[in-house]
Amino acid sequence: MFDVLKFTLCLYLVVRTIWPLPASRLLKGGVALVLLVVSQHHLITRITTGNMFSPEVPRLVMIAVNVGFVFIVLAAMMQLLSDIVTVLIALVKRRRVRISHMVRYGIIGLSLGLSAFGVSQALRVPSLKEMTLEIKGLPQQFDGYRLVQLTDLHLSRLFQREWAEATVTATNAIGADLIVITGDLIDGTIAARQNDITPLGELKAADGVWVIPGNHEYYFGRPTWMAKFKELGMQVLENQHRLITRDGASLTLAGVTDRSAVAFGQEGPDVDKALAGSPPDNTVILLDHQPRFARDAAAKGVDVQLSGHTHGGMIWGFDRIVAMFNNGFVSGRYQVGDMQLYVNNGTALWIGFAVRLGVPSELTVITLKSV
Repeated sequence: MFDVLKFTLCLYLVVRTIWPLPASRLLKGGVALVLLVVSQHHLITRITTGNMFSPEVPRLVMIAVNVGFVFIVLAAMMQLLSDIVTVLIALVKRRRVRISHMVRYGIIGLSLGLSAFGVSQALRVPSLKEMTLEIKGLPQQFDGYRLVQLTDLHLSRLFQREWAEATVTATNAIGADLIVITGDLIDGTIAARQNDITPLGELKAADGVWVIPGNHEYYFGRPTWMAKFKELGMQVLENQHRLITRDGASLTLAGVTDRSAVAFGQEGPDVDKALAGSPPDNTVILLDHQPRFARDAAAKGVDVQLSGHTHGGMIWGFDRIVAMFNNGFVSGRYQVGDMQLYVNNGTALWIGFAVRLGVPSELTVITLKSV
């Protein structure tokens, strides 16, 4: 259905925007063919590689494909809006109203410009975002404690070693007490990502670098990838917790597996198991890749949940659709009962729809404050 929807969207764009233009049929046919191929690039990748998450093609090709695909989405939406307005005007005037060629050229030009800009914004090293979480009962020893959350790095043909090195350098410059990575570090096999993943071994924090799996780790062999992360010096939390201590006080850092695990015959997320044995009065920070079931975590006494997965919705307005699939959680801070949920926009995003318009990527520094 996903591929049918994209094909329909592209066909609508060709019929309503491209074909009526005063140009040769050969030119318009060529443009239509290119757009139809681009609209099906996920399907083509699945057929050629077995999945749609790791097309091992040159980076410039993937950049061009993303610009083209985003153009199709934006231009089709603009054309639909134009058609709706035209119909309403026709109903008011009670006569047929035609869309001028200038409107169609405007749709093409604006969509292409926004697509190129949006993809360029997605590919940049994220800017620093600082925030404070006030936590009742947080030990005074942790007042002012700083942690960095990275998430959804999706190291791939779009986000390669150079990007990873720049992100690691920016992260280490913060000098945080703790670094957490809430899943989806990679797209691809270890053989494909060996060079790109290596810089993550240089991440440094006084209390360590902690990682949980996201859904994309399961697509490429979670056990081997989690072993690789350990080899790079990261500490893995899979339905487990560890105590972070400071001057005789401690807080609980817990992490769960991803909900896609069950489909792969592996252990799904289990907050109860992750917290088993944790001191009952400890402040609990939970790492959960997906924010959908934050209310369940809140009911189990979690104080803070850090998530990613949604990429913040990527495009302003489109985030409302993404929120529908995540129980309303898509970007930023939420108060869920007595628990604070933070949904990170992502340090990067998936190679298949790499765009950011009004929803910037994040290098997120969180300062804990005792109240």
